[in-house]
Amino acid sequence: MVVTEELNKMGIQHYGVELGYVDILQEISNEDRLLLGQNLQKSGLELLEDKKSILIEKIKNLIIEMIHYQEELPKTNYSEYISEKLGYDYTYLANTFSEVKGITIQQYIILHKVERIKELLLYDELTLSEISYKLHYSSAAHLSNQFKKVTGLTPSFYKKLKRKRDENLENI
Repeated sequence: MVVTEELNKMGIQHYGVELGYVDILQEISNEDRLLLGQNLQKSGLELLEDKKSILIEKIKNLIIEMIHYQEELPKTNYSEYISEKLGYDYTYLANTFSEVKGITIQQYIILHKVERIKELLLYDELTLSEISYKLHYSSAAHLSNQFKKVTGLTPSFYKKLKRKRDENLENI
């Protein structure tokens, strides 16, 4: 909505405003491009024109959607899923992502899976085994090892910390 509003204010004809993409019907001047970028930045958005940056954002958005917003993770392996969804060879995607972000796609996926595990632990609705199944870990032990490697904490200790923090807040 913010992007549509800014484009309309500036009188820039467009169609197909989607998450991360805008199809503009006309060539816009450098001044308008700069002004649009500045106006979007005020709303916490960024104007990306570099093809690599756009591709990286697509990869990141796909991973975030896949891990945080889909009820079930894809049955295929992540490399096939990402490659198929974006229509690029996975090796190209992986090399571009690593070059720009300084970490691999797999590391990025792991970081987001750990964030998702944190969410699910805090909801306290699923057991560790159920979380490991939901996020396609081979076992609860594998999930715990990866969680500890990333956070430095075991999942159970993370939950205890959260409970203790909540208790401390209640006592204030």
